[in-house]
Amino acid sequence: MTDDAKHLERRALRIQQNDAMPVYLFALAAEEIDLVADVARISRDDAGKLIGYQRPERRSHVKQILDYLNSGEVLFPNGLILALPESVRFRSSRGPSTSDGLSSAGTLEIPLPAHDTDPRPAWIVDGQQRSLALSRTTNKRMPVPIAGFVAPTLAMQREQFLRINTVSPLPPNLVTELLPEVFAAPSPRLSARRLPSALVDMLNQDPDSPFAGLIKRASTDVEDRRKSVVTDTGLVEALKESLESPSGVLFPYRNMATGSTDTEGIRKLLLTYWTSVRDLFPDAWGKSPTRSRLMGGVGIRAMSRLMDRVMAHVDVNSPTAYETTKYELTRISDRCHWTSGTWDELGLPWNELQNTPRHISALSNFLARAYVEARMEKK
Repeated sequence: MTDDAKHLERRALRIQQNDAMPVYLFALAAEEIDLVADVARISRDDAGKLIGYQRPERRSHVKQILDYLNSGEVLFPNGLILALPESVRFRSSRGPSTSDGLSSAGTLEIPLPAHDTDPRPAWIVDGQQRSLALSRTTNKRMPVPIAGFVAPTLAMQREQFLRINTVSPLPPNLVTELLPEVFAAPSPRLSARRLPSALVDMLNQDPDSPFAGLIKRASTDVEDRRKSVVTDTGLVEALKESLESPSGVLFPYRNMATGSTDTEGIRKLLLTYWTSVRDLFPDAWGKSPTRSRLMGGVGIRAMSRLMDRVMAHVDVNSPTAYETTKYELTRISDRCHWTSGTWDELGLPWNELQNTPRHISALSNFLARAYVEARMEKK
């Protein structure tokens, strides 16, 4: 630490993988990690904007690491990855042998907060559970390997967070909530989930949405989780299916040639359809999946597939779009048993319908057949 105690200096290697973003390899004592870096917990501010990107603390995991760190002879090669501020400075060492063509030796200067209440300069991108254990260990001067890169924006940190955690899978709801917030999704597989995840965000935050406040996301706090009854991953998969399938009602809203999407048109369709579903089944809406299968994954997925058929007969720009949608849904309403009774055609009591591929497929096919048959009878 420098004389004025405002900077921490460490011997480091600079690896220049690209011109814009060097990677620094250095060591910190276990007790210094808490001075330099913080965890960006995922949450939302009062305006609903996503903050951070890290999953909650896993206490059992932290305790296992801590027990090992305090056990005596410790080998701890798996360090941390930090997003460093732009204010870090690297000074190359002098001499003819400071670089081998792959890395350069020098000194890294990391600014420290002037006061205890000031924010820490770096963010932990990978190793949050390890960092918590290291901050609590009695082995405070144990050297910890650190890899750091300069990330000037939160979006860049989130992107690296998703890339780094590809091998050790993140919770699906954390991935789907983070995806709309990064500049570019890390892989084609994740890119396909980016738009539906953004739409789920809209459904959860739009005050006109029947799903407003009902969708459980990774950032949902403990208080709000009590009323959040819909799991976001099921809804993301339902929207993704409609967007990607040529037979999906949302498919035409995407211009595959230009890559543009009519998100306002999609919003209007989704709000029209799901508001009609809510109003047609008021006793089943907003309840936990244990009390209403409509709000569980099996109900959401099956009704979303029915949306592809129903909304093909509705002009969402018409002043009577809501009334038309609700009328179309009445064709199958008396065949549904979301909170009581038995799905006779499926041979299942209402509460034995499960969120499994087999039950989702069976319920989807039944509702589709019932709807088509009802429309044919009314002609």
